[in-house]
Amino acid sequence: MKSYQHTQALEQAYELAKSRYAQVGIHTDEAIRDAGAIPISLQCWQGDDVRGFEGAQSLSGGGILATGNYPGWARNGEELRADAVFAFSLIPGAKRFNLHSIYGEPPEGAGKKRDRDALEPEDFHRWMAWSKAKAIPLDFNPTFFAHPLAEAATLSHKDPEIRRFWIRHALASRRIASAFGENQGSPAINNLWIPDGSKDMPADRLSPRLRLKDALDEIFAHALPPNTQQDSLECKLFGIGSEAYVVGSHEFYLSYAVQKQLKLCLDMGHFHPTERIADKMSGILPFVPGLLIHFSRGLHWDSDHVAIFSDETRELCREIKRTNAFERIAIALDFFDASINRIAAWTIGARSVRKALLEAFLEPTALLVAAEQAGKYHERLALMEALKTFPFAAVWDKLCLDAGVPVGTDWFALVDRYEHGIQGSRV
Repeated sequence: MKSYQHTQALEQAYELAKSRYAQVGIHTDEAIRDAGAIPISLQCWQGDDVRGFEGAQSLSGGGILATGNYPGWARNGEELRADAVFAFSLIPGAKRFNLHSIYGEPPEGAGKKRDRDALEPEDFHRWMAWSKAKAIPLDFNPTFFAHPLAEAATLSHKDPEIRRFWIRHALASRRIASAFGENQGSPAINNLWIPDGSKDMPADRLSPRLRLKDALDEIFAHALPPNTQQDSLECKLFGIGSEAYVVGSHEFYLSYAVQKQLKLCLDMGHFHPTERIADKMSGILPFVPGLLIHFSRGLHWDSDHVAIFSDETRELCREIKRTNAFERIAIALDFFDASINRIAAWTIGARSVRKALLEAFLEPTALLVAAEQAGKYHERLALMEALKTFPFAAVWDKLCLDAGVPVGTDWFALVDRYEHGIQGSRV
């Protein structure tokens, strides 16, 4: 708990920052309000290294890898929900929670767990009850990895029976997401990503993509109420075991999303290191109903490192604000780091993205655009540089203070106490 004197010092620093930003036409109170209102969807799989509740011990058939063995991972739904609630208490602003289909929990007395192609909304009844009680909306993802039928391929598999299994799974996932949306009064985003690809150079790139197109046509043949669920498609440049060829490439899903008017998911780690999502947004938004942005951090490859307050994160948030596209863009986290405390990973990632959103709302975009339209590019650049030394930290501290979450590094001790008192008891 902050002392009165410390809180007073934070408030005084904020008042000085407020005055400084007012000189460039920015109302910091409004920026704090607007930045805090943007929902960030936290990924459940950071809490348990993408293990899920099916009993799988590895991420086979997925081309993804959670590295590290830090103790304290959540072993069941109750622990995962408790960890998420604690993380929420450290993160300011509106939040959502993002589930994969492998996190279902069958009702009591239901007997054997259903396979993925037979999942029903009732398999997530605990999550929906928790969502309503905590006022935390849910999002969803079908899981096309860590399954015996995912070893070679899924929706592009040459075996029609295996393909049928995964089509049924995708259809079940859409129904589950729709049930989420109806329960929470807010549409759940149902994001489809498949790991299909080739480790080495294929001789036939077209046939798998034609099979994938046919599968997607069947999956999306019937529209579900848009006020309950919204579909998105996620591309990838490459993965482990698909270094040479990915069936669901950016070009494939971009074309399909435009044709079918679906959301497109852009993951910060799913492109070449020299590609920036911020530069792609304005080229895609005129043609699709919306975007889902996955904030992550790739190092040399899509290694799903914890999102930080990086230049790329900041640039991306500024671009969303500059295009005034918050109503058409959903924001989610997508990383899984098993080498550090998992609640700290959630907290660092979500606070970093929220911080970047605040910085974007503190930008005097109108002044930058005016200088640009007047051909005063030197003034545009000079203002961008000047903003880097504005008293942003004081406004961020005020946002946290108003949200009732720890300011600065105060959350470190809280995570340490939770780790030793609760996570430490897990064996």
